[in-house]
Amino acid sequence: MPRKTSAAHAAALLPLAIGLAMNGAGVRSHATDGSTSNTPAACAAFDIDATASESLAAEGSTVPGTCHTRFRGEFLLPDPACTPGAVNPTITTEVLQDPAFRTACVRGHASSSAQKNHTYDLYTIAHPDHNTGQTQTCELDHLISLELGGADTVDNIWPQCGPDGALLSERFFKRKDAVENFLAKQVREGKMSLADAQKGIAADWTQFLAASEGCEGAACE
Repeated sequence: MPRKTSAAHAAALLPLAIGLAMNGAGVRSHATDGSTSNTPAACAAFDIDATASESLAAEGSTVPGTCHTRFRGEFLLPDPACTPGAVNPTITTEVLQDPAFRTACVRGHASSSAQKNHTYDLYTIAHPDHNTGQTQTCELDHLISLELGGADTVDNIWPQCGPDGALLSERFFKRKDAVENFLAKQVREGKMSLADAQKGIAADWTQFLAASEGCEGAACE
């Protein structure tokens, strides 16, 4: 009889134990998700602070209308006084070389959509209508891309627009995407240090245009 009573008692407690285990797992997942619910579960494996940021220069201007893009040849660069570029020091080369790392681990954690959109005001650029798909003309660009350990803070974000009338593939932000893919591949393969890639793209992303030919896709082959 005592043995049967123990078995019955254990059976009665089993659903409670399972429920507590599932609830505990849910709590742990929520804690590692940070402020963005879409953060991949794999991000929990990395010892990173999604809100960390170190500016490459003095803090950028926050006064609307004081920032101005500048030309480098036919391409545009941001105002270094407003968008000097910033890095997340917890995103190391080792993290970027891990195939499980995703930019979603840091995207949207350090600045809100409203804060990012405010950069249009800083540069006195009207927010374009229907700015998506084939009609996209501007992108709120991370000067130092998240794939290169860039920070998700506004001193690393600027509205990259134009050129007018160009195909989507020829928009400035699409051309810079190829540069970002190229540099990320160089860092992952140990052909360039992360610091050099970060400083190089922040200073003048157009210097890598020729080398990035063929890197329009994520594979960068």
